[in-house]
Amino acid sequence: MQVVHAGVEQLIVLELDVEFLENVARQAGFACVVHDEPRFVTLELTASERSSPLLLFDASSPTNTGWFSRCQFYIDGSSGRVLQTPLVVANRRERNGKVNPFALRLQIAKELPVKYKLPGHAQVTEQSMYALVFNFLLSVVNNGVGVCGGPVVKPLTD
Repeated sequence: MQVVHAGVEQLIVLELDVEFLENVARQAGFACVVHDEPRFVTLELTASERSSPLLLFDASSPTNTGWFSRCQFYIDGSSGRVLQTPLVVANRRERNGKVNPFALRLQIAKELPVKYKLPGHAQVTEQSMYALVFNFLLSVVNNGVGVCGGPVVKPLTD
């Protein structure tokens, strides 16, 4: 991690280990392909061993009220941003154009404002980002993640 100056702004630049991210994804039950870019890292995730879709659900549906109250993470369905995190989620599609219920694309920002804090006022470090990604992936597999409105990210469960 380093701090750089961009004009009057100061940014934290994370130096994320691609192999470590792949290992985190594997531990959470995903096959993973990582694309490392200068400003972000993108994980192409597939949970092919699952018999049921990943737990992304429509938070506005009355039938999901119980799920919604137990969620640790929520996605803005209009932008794909995971609220209060530097993560962005997108659905992955199959060859026929349908949304793949067992796959996601997760993008992690590597440049953040110096004053950026994770939930609970946690300082941003590479280790805190690995923990955040692991907890998010476990939530998608076990607990559920709410998608709040918008046409960009589609829920994968009813």
